[in-house]
Amino acid sequence: MAVSYEFSIGSVRAKETALFKPADIEQLLVCKDEGELCATLADKGYTDAAGTDEMLEKHTDEMWAYLRGVAPDMSIFDPFILQNDAHNFKVVLKGTMADREYRSLMIEPCVTAHEELIDAVERRQMYRLPEWMQKPCDRAYELLAHTGDARMADAVLDKAVMREMLRLSRGYNSAFLKKYFETLVFYSNIKTALRAAHTGTDRDYMHNALCDVEGFRRKEIAAAAVKGFDALLGLLSKCSEYDCKTAVERFKESPSAFERFTDDMLITLARECCKRTSEGAEPLLGYYLGVEAEKKVIHIIAGGIRTNTEPDIIRERLREIYG
Repeated sequence: MAVSYEFSIGSVRAKETALFKPADIEQLLVCKDEGELCATLADKGYTDAAGTDEMLEKHTDEMWAYLRGVAPDMSIFDPFILQNDAHNFKVVLKGTMADREYRSLMIEPCVTAHEELIDAVERRQMYRLPEWMQKPCDRAYELLAHTGDARMADAVLDKAVMREMLRLSRGYNSAFLKKYFETLVFYSNIKTALRAAHTGTDRDYMHNALCDVEGFRRKEIAAAAVKGFDALLGLLSKCSEYDCKTAVERFKESPSAFERFTDDMLITLARECCKRTSEGAEPLLGYYLGVEAEKKVIHIIAGGIRTNTEPDIIRERLREIYG
């Protein structure tokens, strides 16, 4: 029998009470080593394992198993996992061309099954892939085969993913999904432009890498990035869209402060939209994003513990959580 959103929302509201609160994060921050961190996570409901990485992998698997059991339509998560499909294509393509093992590098969940993707690439039958992937994947193949330009090939694929994210998010009756992915793509573009300005690039790369999205001044930003770092920062500091001015100020503090700002913007949007909604898919999406945000915080804490970083410094690096 099909599951209804009424049932799934009731279930996920109960499930999200287990998501970490600020007090839980503080408990993790006082852990002296990874063993103590693992024990604390186990006390809070994580499946015990050899280390934090394995615990997080198991927790992710459990999250997806839960969502498959309660979500009336799992395709609602497709816009979030398309990047996994692009990652898989990249490792299959590069592994095939270099004649090296790549299967262990493929990840899940994904929209396109691993074997289907592998067979299409090995036979060079990109027409068998989902429509949004066909031309970009064929072009990436050509770029790698004839120029060896992996950076440009990656840019072509990443832009295709962003376009498909936007297309899918607009196809659902969800103001949250539309705003979330427009914000995500906007800042993905900004990150690309900042990297390009820092390393030096040309207009051709910018044309292939930047994706059109509402409020993004693609031509102006591409031109500024080609001119250099100062020109780009000067332009971005005048952009009000998506609170870009504040993001630039954070970037001037440090690239990590900028990354934290953009991550916090997205989880705050999810918290404001999904926790206040009592119908549709948003509560399930909020829970998914909440688990992902929690994992990111645990990764940061675990990394700090491994490098003997002071808790106060780790705390400065932490992102907002959903719970």
